[in-house]
Amino acid sequence: MTAARPDRSDTAEPPPGQPRRRATLILLAVALVALLADLGTKHLALVTLTDREPVRLLGGAVYLTLTRNSGAAFSLGSDHTWIFPLITLGVVGWIAWMALRLRSVPWAVSLGLVLGGALGNLTDRIFRAPGTFIGHVVDMVSLFDPYGQVWPVFNLADSSLVCGVLLAVLLELTGRQRDGTRLGRSGEPDTTGDDPEPADNGRNPDAAGTPADSDQSEQRERA
Repeated sequence: MTAARPDRSDTAEPPPGQPRRRATLILLAVALVALLADLGTKHLALVTLTDREPVRLLGGAVYLTLTRNSGAAFSLGSDHTWIFPLITLGVVGWIAWMALRLRSVPWAVSLGLVLGGALGNLTDRIFRAPGTFIGHVVDMVSLFDPYGQVWPVFNLADSSLVCGVLLAVLLELTGRQRDGTRLGRSGEPDTTGDDPEPADNGRNPDAAGTPADSDQSEQRERA
């Protein structure tokens, strides 16, 4: 009578490419959601805030005010608008290169937020007035002041970028790598969470200290 072989389907490792495909899909999905949300809020701002006084929310903690920014935060580089699309294209290329070895879901979310935010502002640079690659970015959120005197007026793409970068910094500080591994304090891969090797349970006659060896020793002593 042949003993039934144990079913190893539950312990089988996933195909090598499956974690990378999953991480890549998550990255693209997060980027798409961030991009569409940014475009939607900008369209809504143009429709509802044009030629209107700032809208006060949360007791003055937040104001909705429509502005068009030719530069970066704090209006930096406003005389060199053309350089920002080139920087964004470089960021997109860097993320595409990073995705080649991406297997970590948290890193996929981080890079997806950065990608979605970068594409959101790049869309403004390309398609909005005054022209291609020199378009002004639509901003609409101001903190603690209706005209950006406390903090620069920003949009959802800016928020997505900041959140993605902060998440990336947190992942680096906690040792989480883009390939799905995690480094310990010594800089070596952290294996504390690995499962210990399963006990032999006396099934391997060659293992030291097993019941099989004990039975053989008792038989030799009796002989």
